[in-house]
Amino acid sequence: MQVVIDILENELIEKYPDILGIILSDQTTQKNIFWATDNYEHFGDSYKFNSEILPELITGEKGNVIMPRVHKDKILQLARSKEMAEVFTPSWICNAQNNLVDNSWFGIEGVFNKEILLKNGTKTWETTKEKIVFPKGKTWQDYVRDTRLEISCGEAPYLVSRYDTTTGEFIKIENRIGILDRKLRVVNENLNSITDWIESVELHMQKYIRI
Repeated sequence: MQVVIDILENELIEKYPDILGIILSDQTTQKNIFWATDNYEHFGDSYKFNSEILPELITGEKGNVIMPRVHKDKILQLARSKEMAEVFTPSWICNAQNNLVDNSWFGIEGVFNKEILLKNGTKTWETTKEKIVFPKGKTWQDYVRDTRLEISCGEAPYLVSRYDTTTGEFIKIENRIGILDRKLRVVNENLNSITDWIESVELHMQKYIRI
């Protein structure tokens, strides 16, 4: 069974009618984000470089207009790389660089995974199974709150790693290596602590609430 890595806009809007409006909103201009490319202008004036992306332009019969780069025509990929400096980093490189940041933050290597060198010169990784242990003076809350930024993120492979942007290979949830993926793992491993905290707050508030 082939895993579909594309986000299907028609299914998305059917399940969550308001979500596309939120995703497409430009918080700076208070308008919608625009196409910023001429690749779609053959669909009509609404798809020109400076035209806003509206939900109705990428749903219905146009539900497959937007797709992951790995699914696009090879010629188009090369053109976008040349004309727009579009670079798509393999997941193993994203992992290696994210690991460098975490190595510094934790003070040790191999917290989330251990990198494995392959014969072709690339790498893969083996996810650690043990619960993440935090260094003295730091907590899991500190890690979740730690601010990190991916500049010019495109498909954001450093933030989330649903699939390898260069090969289209799907990555299982437990093996994902993005910054957000790591924070979600930490949260998931500490759900009991979160539950205990919520319960303690509720018990504390009950002292001040008259029924």
